[in-house]
Amino acid sequence: MLSIITAIYNQRNMNELYWENLTKYTHHKFELIIVDNGSTDGSAEFFESVGAKVIRNGANYSYPYCQNRGIEIAQYDWLAFLNNDIIVSPNWDKYILENMTVNDLDVATVCGVEQLETKDETRKLHRRWNKIKLILSIFGQSKLMLSTTHKLMYKNWELFCEQRHQKFKYQIRQGFVGNTVVMKRGVIDKIGLWDERFQSADYDLYFRTLERAQKFGDMKPVHICLDTFIHHYIRLTVKQKYPPFVDQNNLISVTDKWGIPMLDDYVALMAN
Repeated sequence: MLSIITAIYNQRNMNELYWENLTKYTHHKFELIIVDNGSTDGSAEFFESVGAKVIRNGANYSYPYCQNRGIEIAQYDWLAFLNNDIIVSPNWDKYILENMTVNDLDVATVCGVEQLETKDETRKLHRRWNKIKLILSIFGQSKLMLSTTHKLMYKNWELFCEQRHQKFKYQIRQGFVGNTVVMKRGVIDKIGLWDERFQSADYDLYFRTLERAQKFGDMKPVHICLDTFIHHYIRLTVKQKYPPFVDQNNLISVTDKWGIPMLDDYVALMAN
């Protein structure tokens, strides 16, 4: 059983598409916890109508604040933190949990347009998506256009994902893709909840797991499961012109906590 936690602000079309694919392609039973940051387009009501648990913040809060509110009511021991602007792949949850078990991972992410097995492969796929997503700039972000760009990108989504799964089965690389993070609840006992000072929470999570691995050796840092691919529309959420975060005065940068050398080391790791 999975507890899936997703923060939203408007994007009704994207939210409906997200839900349709989540129910179509998720293998295990799950509960969906939606943390709504004051949507005005009926998104919260939509998720309530399909049976999701909806936490209404009433205002726009940062990513880690939202995830922690979701954890507070999550029932299950596998926690999945998913963006709403993604299309999950067939059996995504089954494949990533199997990979994590084989590789003894407590926390992992999927791969996608942002990060693949090599820098060259990432650049190639990213360039393709940058060309195709121009359609959304021209024709808007209707549900039809979101689906159309996805189809143009991959042709046969099920086949594309299954071929990747077979080619890279159980393969991993150190790092993260922040739109989908899966962890055992026990990770919270080791490193704590999401640090609510960081909107760039995926970086902080990675550095905290790396630090824990180096100090205690009782877990591995975040790894990317190369056999589990999820499509991320990338930056659609940013373009929605969110209202300012209510907690923005509490936020600090990654380098304020971890320093520039740590960030440089990560960039170098991902460049290989």
